[in-house]
Amino acid sequence: MNDDLDLVKNRIKQYVQDIGDEKSNELLELLSQGKMLRSKLVFKIAGVNEQSIKLCAIIEMIQSASLLHDDVIDEATTRRGKPSINAIFDDKTSIMFGDVLYSKAFTLLTTMDNKIAFSISNSVTLLSIGEMIDVDLAKSFNNSYDKYLDMIYKKTSSLIEASACSAAILASKDEESFSLYGKNLGIAFQMIDDILDITQDSQTLGKPSMFDFVDGKVTIPYLLLWQRLDAQNKLKLESLYKKELDENEVAWIKDNMKSTEALQDSISLANKYGTKAIQAVEGGNNDDLIEIMNSMINRSF
Repeated sequence: MNDDLDLVKNRIKQYVQDIGDEKSNELLELLSQGKMLRSKLVFKIAGVNEQSIKLCAIIEMIQSASLLHDDVIDEATTRRGKPSINAIFDDKTSIMFGDVLYSKAFTLLTTMDNKIAFSISNSVTLLSIGEMIDVDLAKSFNNSYDKYLDMIYKKTSSLIEASACSAAILASKDEESFSLYGKNLGIAFQMIDDILDITQDSQTLGKPSMFDFVDGKVTIPYLLLWQRLDAQNKLKLESLYKKELDENEVAWIKDNMKSTEALQDSISLANKYGTKAIQAVEGGNNDDLIEIMNSMINRSF
């Protein structure tokens, strides 16, 4: 699989070189590559071929562009443990390079099947709306699960859903089943990422542990915790929101998450969405997709 992902990385490099801008080539070299989940998903569904490599390159450019913008919005200085583009250069460079990747990806989309072009481009609209919702939710303590779920679907899950759907179109497979798989995979993926922010150490995360809450994100463990606290402790949790937490405050949050079973039930909820994803593609010789989901949800928290 790593060799296949190298094909995608090389294709992205080729597409950026085709633009004819040296600064863009330089910035691409500095981008921190993730696990490329979306490309892995496309290859598992559609196989490795010219069209699937092109699709993966488009999707990964879109994903990178969204993260470049995200780092500016969050005022982040690292990405996957490495200095972010906005930290190395400035916010303007990060935003504009994100726009370069977006526009190149959309240019390439015009040469693909119309249904694929619509699916991917529509997901980017949802992704952008999800980012705006995320910004709005960070203005005050959000205690609405529905708002949280809507945000993570749009911001994270929609592009994974579109990736699976587009791969199914390439492979002449059932779009609805694979879209449903991708949607639930994306929701489970984000919930697990939110849980790991609490359970993993800073070195593993590549960012400070429990940074989400300090950064203004009320994720699923905090939502369930808030729902289960009495009125006085609800106020205490809200008072810790967007605050640099000391050791006692971190311990208070973690102790209450354990005693209320908020953390364990968050893991169970992520598993529920994972199960929905698996059920969408069961019985169709999709063992690799089931394994992707199982490896993601059956983890040590």
